[in-house]
Amino acid sequence: MKKQLMACAAFALLTACSGSKTTTAEADKFDYTVEQFADLQILRYRVPGFENLSLQQKELVYYLTEAALQGRDILFDQNGKYNLRIRRTLEAVYKGYGGDKNASDFKAMEVYLKRVWFSNGIHHHYGTEKFVPGFTPEFFRQAVLGVDASTLPLAEGQTAEQLCDELSPVIFDPAVMPKRVNQAAGEDLVLTSACNYYDGVTQKEAEDFYNAIKNPNDETPVSYGLNSRLVKENGKIQEKVWKVGGLYGPAIDKIVYWLKKAETVAENQEQKAVITKLIEYYETGDLKTFDDYAILWVKDLNSLVDFVNGFTESYGDPLGMKASWESLVNFKDLEATHRTEIISGNAQWFEDHSPVDKQFKKDEVKGVSAKVITAAILAGDLYPATAIGINLPNSNWIRSHHGSKSVTIGNITDAYNKAAHGNGFNEEFVYSDAELKLIDNYADLTGELHTDLHECLGHGSGKLLPGVDPDALKAYGSTIEEARADLFGLYYVADPKLVELGLTPNADAYKAEYYTYLMNGLMTQLVRIEPGNNVEEAHMRNRQLIARWVFEKGAADKVVEMVKKDGKTYVVVNDYEKLRELFGELLSEIQRIKSTGDYQAAHDIVESYAVKVDPVLHTEILERYKKLNLAPYKGFVNPKYEAVTDVNGKITDVKVTYDEGYAEQMLRYSKDYSNLPSVNN
Repeated sequence: MKKQLMACAAFALLTACSGSKTTTAEADKFDYTVEQFADLQILRYRVPGFENLSLQQKELVYYLTEAALQGRDILFDQNGKYNLRIRRTLEAVYKGYGGDKNASDFKAMEVYLKRVWFSNGIHHHYGTEKFVPGFTPEFFRQAVLGVDASTLPLAEGQTAEQLCDELSPVIFDPAVMPKRVNQAAGEDLVLTSACNYYDGVTQKEAEDFYNAIKNPNDETPVSYGLNSRLVKENGKIQEKVWKVGGLYGPAIDKIVYWLKKAETVAENQEQKAVITKLIEYYETGDLKTFDDYAILWVKDLNSLVDFVNGFTESYGDPLGMKASWESLVNFKDLEATHRTEIISGNAQWFEDHSPVDKQFKKDEVKGVSAKVITAAILAGDLYPATAIGINLPNSNWIRSHHGSKSVTIGNITDAYNKAAHGNGFNEEFVYSDAELKLIDNYADLTGELHTDLHECLGHGSGKLLPGVDPDALKAYGSTIEEARADLFGLYYVADPKLVELGLTPNADAYKAEYYTYLMNGLMTQLVRIEPGNNVEEAHMRNRQLIARWVFEKGAADKVVEMVKKDGKTYVVVNDYEKLRELFGELLSEIQRIKSTGDYQAAHDIVESYAVKVDPVLHTEILERYKKLNLAPYKGFVNPKYEAVTDVNGKITDVKVTYDEGYAEQMLRYSKDYSNLPSVNN
């Protein structure tokens, strides 16, 4: 498949190596940390440079942020058909409970609600397994029955008791909807996934439905199934499209309302055309219109302010077709963008010198643009947890014919770094002072370069052979695509060309990225996995696939070893040059799999290297990590934007503040941006 979200190595999110894009004085004044609970840490991010935007640009950002927030309920419903009802029920209890709010059951329910907010539903945002509540069914029933029934999301004619009976199994029974996205080989991935993209259909029926409407000779295919729920009603399988007047219509109406306001203050005609076409897509639900919008968006290179708004990434669909709703509003960091412009300006050189077979390379790389951006708002599937790098659009033919946009989100990376400075992670898991010195000197730089190469060039590299279905790899497509882009970045971060271009200071800097990547892929990302579970999330599978493959293939020469020191396991890299060769060999094979649509090879390499977890090593890593009192997952509260108006209602300024708390923001969003009914979405 073709997904580009969350390209960053998990190592960056776990350790957030110290970097500095804000001055020490600024960092001292800004509190990046909000709170920590369960396995989550909530952070803030700054929006430096917003005050320097013109009034028109500020107004544009304001309208686009409102359009972003209006889609919040869509993702909750996409992630599971009971999510909105559960969220609203728990919020009613949280606000209206008359008992002891310091009691253990209430405190446990509060943590559960905070996790539901974070994951946009009752399943873990990354691992996709259902949360285990720390409160009892008895407490839940007593608490729900104790609040004003008018505050509960009751269906027509339903009582509070009946609401409890309906929701309790979903919350408390581990056998009910256990996984939001199931990727276990050999199972019906549609029937065993709790996501709300299918209703009444099996995996085979879904695949047969879309195979029947695809034209293998179509060189510019639409993204089939991207913006719809596939349902079976009265024995007939059909799509219910997400659009104005269709499914999710009440939320999309509000999104369109604010997009139309943004249209009036667009920076230029190109940007206005983008917004106009997006509105048309929302109004019609037509996927050809979506492609037209994507092409216009790719070609809009002169606007300072930019945005993503829509059904974009399909990681939440076990078949990798249907897209979750997300939005990101941003503006270009002109100074930091210089780095990515150098990379994108040399795109053809990188393509030509790639170690993959010539038949899988692009003869001409078109339209590669890259920039570092400052996020103004995160929403939908980019909130509270977000990527630090994005490459869009996902359509292979659009990328080939028209190019793509790649972004690195500078202020988000900066927030991770500032919040995690000196957390002890490296000292616990890095083998020796030699590697620590490499990381201290170069990890920030090489980590950013790897993300840039992954997003700017990796996803845009290579090509499908004529007639190959973009969805040929099915459930393995996302993992293969992320591995392809990661390997492209790994191979080239060590290339002398980067020193020649002034992107790395010397020929040894890349070793910091190689070491941290392998340490993460072989060991430390396991802190995100519950004991006894396999690796299921596509990005984690990608990293383990790469790390385990090069570890095995280089075993005879001891290229990479896992050694014991003082009873603890560490990664040791003995031959960095040979390691780069192995990355190149694997990139060549992964590109072949992608280009030819070799499903069996994708299945074999993913199942062999990316899925299984060593339980002994896993236990050790979890015990070591626990002692650090760190949270393996991080997310953000957004800044708050307020329009300043004159007596006639004309906007004269837009103010941004950073003092809103996590629960405060979530409850405000639930109050101001609840656009969908609790049932029958």
